[in-house]
Amino acid sequence: MDRTEANTGTRDVSEQLRFDVDALDAWMAGHVEGYSGPLTVSQFKGGQSNPTYRLDTISGRSFVLRRKPPGKLLPGAHAVDREARVITALGAHGFPVPHVHGLCEDEGVIGTPFFVMDMVEGRIVWDASFPNMGREERAAHFDAMNATIARLHCFDPSAIGLADYGRATGFVERQVARWSKQYEGDTEAGRVPAMDWLTGWLKDNLPHDSGDARVVHGDYRCDNMIFASDAAEVRAVLDWELSTLGDPAADFVYHLMMYRMPAGMFTGLGGLDFAELGIPTEEEYVAAYCRRTGRGSLPNLDYLVVFVMFRIAAILHGIRGRLARGSASSAHAEATSALTEPLAELAVAQARAAQL
Repeated sequence: MDRTEANTGTRDVSEQLRFDVDALDAWMAGHVEGYSGPLTVSQFKGGQSNPTYRLDTISGRSFVLRRKPPGKLLPGAHAVDREARVITALGAHGFPVPHVHGLCEDEGVIGTPFFVMDMVEGRIVWDASFPNMGREERAAHFDAMNATIARLHCFDPSAIGLADYGRATGFVERQVARWSKQYEGDTEAGRVPAMDWLTGWLKDNLPHDSGDARVVHGDYRCDNMIFASDAAEVRAVLDWELSTLGDPAADFVYHLMMYRMPAGMFTGLGGLDFAELGIPTEEEYVAAYCRRTGRGSLPNLDYLVVFVMFRIAAILHGIRGRLARGSASSAHAEATSALTEPLAELAVAQARAAQL
C-alpha cells in the first residue's frame, strides 16, 4: 500500500460516518467566533481511530472536526474530550498545535462527542525517508521532529495545567496491562500467537519505574504532524488520542521505531542508506534528544522497543476488530490491520535478542 496515496487529501464521507450537517452548522454558529456557514463536509482519507473531517465554509474559512466513532467501542478509547483538553493546554504555552474552538459532548448534535479546531496549512509527510528532498533539507526535517518532541517532554505538567492528566508513576506497567487487556478483550479481531507470547514476556520483564512523568503524545511520528510548506518547521502536531502523563523515554522510543521497522512498513527506515540520504543514525538521533532534554541516556531501551512494537500491533489488532464490527473509519483499514502479525513477530524477534 502506498501510504502517501492512501492517506493524502479527503474523500466523500462514508455512509456509516455521515451526520446531520445542518445540526453541526447550527452548533458552529453558536460556538465558533466569526463563523459563517453554510458548510461543506468531507472526510480525511488518513486516520484509523477517531474519524476526522474537513469543514469548508462559503467564506473560504476551513476547520477540522474530530469525533468519537459511532457504534460499539472499547472502554476508555476514543476520548475526544482528552484530546481537546491537551491540545488547548499546550497551545496556550506556544507548542505547535491547532487552535481548538470548542468541544461538544452532547451526542444529540451529530451522534457522538466531537471537537472543532483550526485547519493548519502545510504538508503532511507519510514516508519517513522524506522523499523528494535533498540531504540537507531532509536532515533539517529530522532535526525539527527531534526538537519538537524534546520540547514537549520538557514541559512540567503542573505548570501547564495538566498535573491530573494521568498518573505520575507506573506508566509502562499500566500501558502493558492496558494494551494486553484491549488485545485479549477484542474477541471479534481473533487471537495472534505472537501477541499472546508478547503479553507474557512484557509482564515478566517489566523494568523499574523511572518516576519521570511528562506529557506524552503516544503516537509521535512524521505523519502526525504538519510541516511548513517551504521550511523544516513543525507547524502542528496532530492526533493526541493516546496522550497522557507518562514516561517520556517510552514516548520517544515509540518515535524511534522508524529505525527498527523495515522500509515500507508504516514509517520504517530499515535498510536505507542514511549517509546518502542525510538521515541521522539511530544513535545520533538518540543523542540529540538526550542533549535537548538533559538526559545521559535512554534507560531500558531494549524493553521499550519491544513494548512499543507490541502496542502498535495491539492498535492494529483493534482496527481489525472495528472492521469486524463495521465501525472502521479508514478506507484502507483492512490493509493496515493486516500488518498486525508481521509487526508482532518483529517484536518477538526484538524480545529474544534483547539484553535484559
